Amino acid sequence: MRDLAILQDRVNLLEQELKTLGDKVSNLERSLEEMDDLRLEMKALKVYLGRVDPDFKVEFPEVLLKVKG
Repeated sequence: MRDLAILQDRVNLLEQELKTLGDKVSNLERSLEEMDDLRLEMKALKVYLGRVDPDFKVEFPEVLLKVKG
């Protein structure tokens, strides 16, 4: 009887851990979707700025190098 109670406790703990992991995976998926949306918006902005200001295409890579480095 005691072994059955211990086994049930372990099963309950595993179920809770799986639920927690599932929640974290859902949060990560949501964050990745938001990042993909932001990436797409940035590409659109770069295309727009490249059309509006032709110097942007030349200056933007230089600015990126300065920001990264």
